[in-house]
Amino acid sequence: MSLLLHNPLSNMYLEKRSTNIADTSNMRKPPSLVDLCARTAINNVILLADVGDTESHLLERILPYCKVDQLTHVENSTKERDLTPVTDKLWKNFYELQFGHASTNLVIERMKQKKVSFRWRQVYEAKLKDTENKAIDRLKQRYKEEEARKKSRQVQLCTKVPPSRKRNVYDGSRPGCNLSTVKSNIMKKAKIDFMNSYEVKNAAALRKNAVQGIQSRATITKSSGLFGKDSASTSQHPKPLERKY
Repeated sequence: MSLLLHNPLSNMYLEKRSTNIADTSNMRKPPSLVDLCARTAINNVILLADVGDTESHLLERILPYCKVDQLTHVENSTKERDLTPVTDKLWKNFYELQFGHASTNLVIERMKQKKVSFRWRQVYEAKLKDTENKAIDRLKQRYKEEEARKKSRQVQLCTKVPPSRKRNVYDGSRPGCNLSTVKSNIMKKAKIDFMNSYEVKNAAALRKNAVQGIQSRATITKSSGLFGKDSASTSQHPKPLERKY
């Protein structure tokens, strides 16, 4: 034994053998059949449906790679098994990612105060529906405001005739009045306004002055003719001289 320890060749052999043993221990173990199945399921998680009697520890490795719609499809497809023990924490994570950490803590506090417990899938779907309804209500309100703004900018035709300053008994706005009467009243008023205008009055005054001038000239001419006849008859028949005794 002492000879082996002092022999350099034997020392090299022992060192090489120990190195080979260490390398063998550091080598990765080949994956098991379960690991291979889990990896295949993760790579094709979009194809998952009814998980049946799959063990929970495998589902805990596979289902976290699902999105919201994929996890919903898996739970809806698995009819004879409740996946809540595996998926409830996944739905809590979805809720926190969608609505924030503060909202998640608020839900937890309310459930503690009321001493009730809901599945996080139910909480997530209720919150999502409430958010969608609020968004729809906001869109409807904006649509109504936009319609009101468009109507306020439209040109509106006025069908009512403004009332005249002087309303008489024959005003067309009186109920039961005939349309022809209204038109005749309008024409009468327009004719009166025309007759009372300055131009018509001026033309009438000119015509009146012209007629008066013609009549005055005719009267003067007639008078001068009568006076001439009287003088002529007087000159032709002289008055006889009176006798003086």
